Amino acid sequence: MKRNALLFLLIGLFALIAAGCSSSDSEQSNDSSDGSGDTETKETYTVEHAMGEATIEGTPEKVVILTNEGTEALLSMGVTPAGAVQSWTGDPWYEHISEDMADVEVVGTESEVNVEAIAALEPDLIIGTKLRQEAVYEQLEAIAPTVMSETLKGDWQENFELYAQALNKQEEGSQVMDEFNQRIEELSGELGEHLEKEISMVRFMAGDTRIYHKDSFSGIILNQLGFARPEEQDIDDFSENGVTKERVGAMEGDVLFYFTYESGDGEGVKVEEDWLNDPLFQNLEVVQEGNIHEVSDTIWNTAGGVKAANLMLDDIKDYFLN
Repeated sequence: MKRNALLFLLIGLFALIAAGCSSSDSEQSNDSSDGSGDTETKETYTVEHAMGEATIEGTPEKVVILTNEGTEALLSMGVTPAGAVQSWTGDPWYEHISEDMADVEVVGTESEVNVEAIAALEPDLIIGTKLRQEAVYEQLEAIAPTVMSETLKGDWQENFELYAQALNKQEEGSQVMDEFNQRIEELSGELGEHLEKEISMVRFMAGDTRIYHKDSFSGIILNQLGFARPEEQDIDDFSENGVTKERVGAMEGDVLFYFTYESGDGEGVKVEEDWLNDPLFQNLEVVQEGNIHEVSDTIWNTAGGVKAANLMLDDIKDYFLN
């Protein structure tokens, strides 16, 4: 009997020890899961892009953006970049984004980024484009995960989706796109018979004059709204460059919008004035009827992002409906 009692006592003692160990393990596990332990891991995700794949840990907090249209994408999703390339015009930012970019570091231009300045910011993510920065991709990738678009073109929405994925903000990105597309649908309905007017677009710049076609930034937006285009401009490419006075007839339309790229030396304005004052240009029916209007080169062409796209819709609404 004594032997059996001793056996039962030893079994009970082992059970108590095992229960204590189990409780300790459970407490340690709970400590890790609530973030106070050392074993917490951040979510990682992989983004396929024009130069390969980028594996990103957590939602990036310090982002460097190396394209102008990308800067607008970030701002629209509530992300202020740590660094960005300088706007093509402005000092250093386009007027319509300057307030939001007050504390952002300049890291060069799209065509010539400052790798040292980017490294000094210690970013979590770099976003650029193969078109401009392919030569420095390896240097950028050594600094932080780097996502590259293939190119820059009129259809900014394609790159926007890549930026949203890179930022781990697909939900916010979808909301921005839904709101823009809703604006397109509503404005198109309001424009009604105005959409039958053939819209001509001309750009003046130093050493060049261009007629813009359907695959340009503004051309795509006009097409989304449903506007007609003159036969000479109803073409699925970006633009006709190097336009001479002999091609002035290709500028004809029911309404002509023109915009001038001026870098600050006055050369762009000179080209504009030369054309506007030329008798051949003055003889265009659209000019004689007074249906010619100057618009912002930044908004209708150069900025190329979602904020500019929305401001262009404002311009269209003001001209045709107000």
